[in-house]
Amino acid sequence: MPRDVALIVNPSAGGGRAGRALPRIESALRAHGLRFHVERTRGLEHARELARAASAAGEVAAACGGDGIVGAVAGALHDCGGDGLLAIVPGGRGNDFARTLAIPRDADGACGVIAGGRERAIDLGEVGGRCFVGIASCGFDSDANRIANATRMPGNAAYLWGAVRALASWTPARFELELDGVRREHVGYNVAAANGQAYGGGMILAPDAALDDGLLDVVTIAQVGKLRFLGNMRVFKGTHVRNAEVAVRRGHELRIAADRPFTLYADGDPIAELPATVRTLPAAIRVLVP
Repeated sequence: MPRDVALIVNPSAGGGRAGRALPRIESALRAHGLRFHVERTRGLEHARELARAASAAGEVAAACGGDGIVGAVAGALHDCGGDGLLAIVPGGRGNDFARTLAIPRDADGACGVIAGGRERAIDLGEVGGRCFVGIASCGFDSDANRIANATRMPGNAAYLWGAVRALASWTPARFELELDGVRREHVGYNVAAANGQAYGGGMILAPDAALDDGLLDVVTIAQVGKLRFLGNMRVFKGTHVRNAEVAVRRGHELRIAADRPFTLYADGDPIAELPATVRTLPAAIRVLVP
């Protein structure tokens, strides 16, 4: 039976990539026999409203843009009781969540998943009532994300530029962490709570993270020299976790505080200011995958 689809589009995503691809996406949806209507977002909160409306109408909420809009739509579907169904049409700079789920980047492939894909229950991360699909991180990542979001560079080039710029002025930060009641102090570059494996346009920060295990992979990088830290760019292969300064722990709830102000970013967008608590929401939504 053909699915009814609400295509929730962020036209400016990926430097306008989603908007430019819209005619191809509409053509592909028709070719796959899908009934659909297009809803252009005015921002993440508007995307959440559109997702709630799609859920109430029994439609597939298809998020077209980057990880930010995917996380916003996913969170809204969870707030509706998890009854809605999420689909993804990649259209952002990074598209890390779509990559993790093996959803094709081309319009025909992504729309084919909407038409004939299977449903999979996945976890979400949550901070202060706001959900995310991929990775929430802070510290060095806060500075790098802020810089990357201000540039129009494509894909991971933006995040690499942000990292290089942030590194120039970076000084060690002291974090206080509490993971499932166990407290520890961390001095270093970052703290990340990973629901998915990747962020930043292909950086596989948490290579063993699973979207359906009910756990967050908490990745920390201790303070080392800046040249050695640059060696962690092996993050694009996920092999950085073998380095002694990289630690990975798992848990359900992580509280993060720091010795100076940091913004916590999730799915590429600011989600909270420290101190903050990140939780996992097991089997929170259903998503269409190949």
